[in-house]
Amino acid sequence: MRVDFTRFASASTARLHSSAFQLCRDWHLAQDLTQATLAKLFLSWDRAADSDNLPAYAQKVLLRVYLDHRRRRSSTETVPGDLREPEYSMSPELRITLQDALSRLPVRDRAIVMLRYYADHSVEQVAQELDVPITVVKSQTRRSLIKLRHMLSGERPTLFA
Repeated sequence: MRVDFTRFASASTARLHSSAFQLCRDWHLAQDLTQATLAKLFLSWDRAADSDNLPAYAQKVLLRVYLDHRRRRSSTETVPGDLREPEYSMSPELRITLQDALSRLPVRDRAIVMLRYYADHSVEQVAQELDVPITVVKSQTRRSLIKLRHMLSGERPTLFA
């Protein structure tokens, strides 16, 4: 049991951490969310290991941990400091612009967009992970993309250069 979990944790920690960062945009909080996710997976490893798609199961646990964190009153507290992010292939200015636009979306809309376009999940997978009907995922995705287009309309030359 421990060997299987250790292998899975080693193989998926980077992906979970990256997904957590996309959700919360705080490198340190993403580390905490990743650790909490792995702890929950370890405690329920027998059930998790029986899952048809273990990485998707882990992503769902991560999403639940993130939403639980957001519900807490202390989640709105901020600590000033340096943000250490990994290197990305796109320009830093474009990345910051996109992250800023995403951060202005409501939490569930941001989660839907991140799961659909960053994690490349199907509409059905997103609906299952968020426990909402497929129609909600489709309509919220459409509305969120319209909001993002509107927010980024002034940045169009930079985005498509």
